[in-house]
Amino acid sequence: MIVQILPPKSDFLGTLWYLIQTYHSFFIRGILITLLLSIVGTLGGFVISLFLTTLRQQSIDYKRDAWYLVAIKKIGIGFAKTYITVFRGTPMIVQAMIFYYGLAPLRMSWWNPLAAGLIVVTLNTAAYIAEVIRSGINGIDVGQMEAARSLGFSERQGMYRIVLPQAIRHSLPAIGNEFIVNLKDTAVLSVIGVFDLFKSTQSATSANYRVVEGFFIAAVIYLILTMVTAKLVHHLETRTPKEGENFV
Repeated sequence: MIVQILPPKSDFLGTLWYLIQTYHSFFIRGILITLLLSIVGTLGGFVISLFLTTLRQQSIDYKRDAWYLVAIKKIGIGFAKTYITVFRGTPMIVQAMIFYYGLAPLRMSWWNPLAAGLIVVTLNTAAYIAEVIRSGINGIDVGQMEAARSLGFSERQGMYRIVLPQAIRHSLPAIGNEFIVNLKDTAVLSVIGVFDLFKSTQSATSANYRVVEGFFIAAVIYLILTMVTAKLVHHLETRTPKEGENFV
């Protein structure tokens, strides 16, 4: 086994190489957990956002809707608005502390920092993507929904089959940007012990005090991840659907 010797502080490049050689397993684990949090959080948030958007975009017809239907729609709209306001109006780091330490006394066997982090990122992302999709829906000509209703589609069918696919496609750049934000913002989950890229870098530099060099490596990794994601999003945005292919 070859023992690596820590270079002097003046040897910046040598220190970078030392950290990579010695702690590469830390960085790899941090990258994988960061990607897991970002991918699961964004996909999960996207699914929840569709539910939130559907609730918020409900139209109330006081003449045709029964009183109980009006009440249900108002409750749904109020819930969606409150959810979005709360999660957009509070920092993710605060949400992580509340969820992790608030549910810890229940002593659930599966409850750990990673599980808490996945839930927090998902719930937080849902609020932002819901607003993105709502903006995309508002950009669709209202005549399309009217045409769908004239062809016999219900309001829900018209939303899910006609309006929503177009709104999602128009919102892809913003949704991709939300994924990029998650790649970087998951660093705040280190406060509850999630071993993401930020936390792994802290661990790699805690014993040798080469903080600048360690976080320089982390910065380069974050930059590469965001650049690759931006390229993929741009490809999806500019891709021309083939004949018979769905909008998304």
